[in-house]
Amino acid sequence: MSEHAAKGEPPRPRVEVAEFAKDTRYRLVRIGEASWEPLEREEFEVEVRRAYPDIDLHDAKQVHWADRPWEWPAWHQGEA
Repeated sequence: MSEHAAKGEPPRPRVEVAEFAKDTRYRLVRIGEASWEPLEREEFEVEVRRAYPDIDLHDAKQVHWADRPWEWPAWHQGEA
């Protein structure tokens, strides 16, 4: 039994995406019980589908966005 279920809380989404930050090209993402990791737009779906091949990426119960769903900060090739 998960910690959330034991406390009577709703289950955590399979994927969580942290707040949008303008000073980085990444968004922090937690997939399942793993630690938060920075992912680029191009990496997001690949990494999520690696863990959950059948996930509906547009289902808010499965993927929680803290804000600005599907947005990544602007970044251009050659920027640090």
